[in-house]
Amino acid sequence: MTRHDWTKEEILEIYNKPMMELLYEAATIHRKHHDPNKVQVSTLLSIKTGGCPEDCGYCPQAARYHTDIEGNDLMSVSQVKAQALRAKSGGSSRVCMGAAWRNVKDGEEFDNVLEMVRTINKLDMEVCCTLGMVTENQAQRLAEAGLYAYNHNLDSSEEYYKEVISTRGYQDRLDTIGNVRKTNVTVCSGGIIGMGESLEDRAGMLVALATLNPQPESTPINALVPVEGTPLEEQQKVSIWEMLRMVATTRIVMPETQVRLSAGRTDMSREGQAMCFFAGANSIFAGDKLLTTPNPDVNEDMEMFKLLGLEPQKAFEKKAKPESVSADESQYKPLGEKPKWSRPGHKIERNLEAKAKSKA
Repeated sequence: MTRHDWTKEEILEIYNKPMMELLYEAATIHRKHHDPNKVQVSTLLSIKTGGCPEDCGYCPQAARYHTDIEGNDLMSVSQVKAQALRAKSGGSSRVCMGAAWRNVKDGEEFDNVLEMVRTINKLDMEVCCTLGMVTENQAQRLAEAGLYAYNHNLDSSEEYYKEVISTRGYQDRLDTIGNVRKTNVTVCSGGIIGMGESLEDRAGMLVALATLNPQPESTPINALVPVEGTPLEEQQKVSIWEMLRMVATTRIVMPETQVRLSAGRTDMSREGQAMCFFAGANSIFAGDKLLTTPNPDVNEDMEMFKLLGLEPQKAFEKKAKPESVSADESQYKPLGEKPKWSRPGHKIERNLEAKAKSKA
């Protein structure tokens, strides 16, 4: 049963477990609720870039920062459809459209976004949007257009949040999630590590997410990509070990949630990413750009999937159980209790048994 009463102390205790114990526990929970050999491939498309009035310290799209980001007006519906078809042909089952807005404003631009949602929905793909704050009415209109998920990250703990952002409050973010929850649209909400926060802040963010009832259907875990011109440009990049701990802890406290391995993958080796999948991550963003930051090429990801024996998860496949799991779960018994067919040398034993029977 999913818990909604996690405390910061409990989550910190999990986060700080010896690495091997943490990974084993996370992998065990992951296999109970998800197919460990399936990972969803999503594409994040920036439909309106730059010029945002917010002051998020990590974001190169803020108008007040001097970065190399080239702003653009809202893309056309036909452009978005072409990008979605390209993403689908590359193995993506989900398209997330992001616009650099503080909040959604009713009018022609929002009407165009609604048409984009309808268009992608007809392609039999999951459609996600991240457009800033939305009202209950706007969330309902997105739902009626066929939106599958709405992304609105909490970013960090409530305590540390104000160190990174001043133009929007933590409660504003929770209110947007609440407005989405009044519809049939699923919630995607996570955060960023590596912004100078403490381990207590990381645990605090997970408390805020895990105590939501229901918990978010998907949670992106981002590693900060420091961008020149932003207040966080001098931050040291997080290590793979920090990402592993964050992914594993998220999986343990949010067992049924899709854990999305998001920004920062370009700095991870294939081995590091493989360990994140083992620890419970079961979604990635594909494509050479993640809104405005670098991301691995889709062909590199497909090669990694082939090496690891991973299969892209299909659209609308929420909690895929491993097809190989039968009513007899003896294959998952502890090492000393494995059935005969799974032990090393079982073929030799079987041949000796056959010879003995033939002699008799």
